[in-house]
Amino acid sequence: MKAIVAKSGSEAKDPGAFQVIEQSIPQPDKLDLLVRIIGIGMNPVDTKVRKRFENDAVLGWDAYGVVEKVGEEVSGFKVGDTVYYAGDLTRPGCNSEYHLVDHRIAALAPEKLSPEDAVAMPLTSITAWEALFSRLGFIHEADANKGKSILIIGGAGGVGSVAIQLAKWAGLKVFATASRPETVRWCKDLGADITLNHRNNLKEELTTSGVESVDAIFCTTQMERHWQAMAECIRPQGHIVFIDDPVEPLDITLFKPKSVTISWEFMYTRSMFATDDIAEQGILLAKVAALLDKGVLVTTRQETSSGLTPENIQAMHIKQESGSMIGKQVLLL
Repeated sequence: MKAIVAKSGSEAKDPGAFQVIEQSIPQPDKLDLLVRIIGIGMNPVDTKVRKRFENDAVLGWDAYGVVEKVGEEVSGFKVGDTVYYAGDLTRPGCNSEYHLVDHRIAALAPEKLSPEDAVAMPLTSITAWEALFSRLGFIHEADANKGKSILIIGGAGGVGSVAIQLAKWAGLKVFATASRPETVRWCKDLGADITLNHRNNLKEELTTSGVESVDAIFCTTQMERHWQAMAECIRPQGHIVFIDDPVEPLDITLFKPKSVTISWEFMYTRSMFATDDIAEQGILLAKVAALLDKGVLVTTRQETSSGLTPENIQAMHIKQESGSMIGKQVLLL
C-alpha cells in the first residue's frame, strides 16, 4: 500500500518534508479494524507531530473508509461497514491507503454526509464533545443547559467551529471570538450568539456586549495572550478548559480568588492510556453522526484536495500553519 511519511523536525515548505513509501497492508490485532481509507482530514496536531517527533512518521488523525477486516474480539462492526474516527497518536496515522484502528474509538459514519463532509468531523468533534461535556460538565442533551454561558476562544477554528454548534444545541449562550468579517460571519452562521474580537481585550469586549462574566471558557488557542482576560471574564467558581500548549510557564494563581476550576482536554488520553472508558469515544462519535444526519450539526469542511500525494499533504500543512484557516481541510484518496 502507499503511505505518505513526514520527515521529523521538518518545516512544511522544506523539500523532502513529505515522501511517498510502499508498505505491506497491516493485519488487524484482536481489537482492530482494517480500514480501506477513502478520505482523511488535516488538524493542527499533524503539524505539531511533524515538528516534535524524533522519528519520521505517517501522520493523519481523521479518517473515513470501509472496513476490510475485523479482529477476533471486535463487536459492533463487520466487513463492508463505512466508519469514521480520529485514531490513536501512539500508532501510525491514516495518511495511507489502509489503516488499523481500535474499534472502540471508531463509529459508523454519518449516512447522509458525503465522505469529504464526514471526514472533517471526528477529531474536532471528539475534542469539543469531551471539553464541553466531560471536562466542563455540561449536560449533553438538547437545550439542557439553559441559563448557562460559555466563551469559546478561537471560534472559527476546527475545534471551535464544532464547539459552537454543540454548545448551542445543548442550550448554552455562546460567545465566540473572531476578528475578520469572514470569521465573524462563520461563527454566527454556526450559532454563536455574540462574537468578540480577540485582537482586542476580551474583558472589555465582553463588557461592551452587556455581560460581565461567563460560566465557562473553552480556550482553543493562544492561551498566553488571553490569560489575564480569562481570569477577568470567568465568573466566580467558573470552569475553564484548555487544549493548546503554552510556550512559557503561566501564573495559575490568577484564578485562585475566584476558585476557578482548570481542566485540560486531550482527545488522545483515552487511547494513549487504554483507559477503562476508552469506548466512550466510539459512543460519542456515534451520537455526533446522528446529529449530523439530523442536520443539528453541519460539517466544518472548507477545502478539499484529491489524491494521496506528498505535494497535496505538504500544501495542507502549509495552509494549516498559515493562520488563515477557517474550518477544516480534507483530502479524498
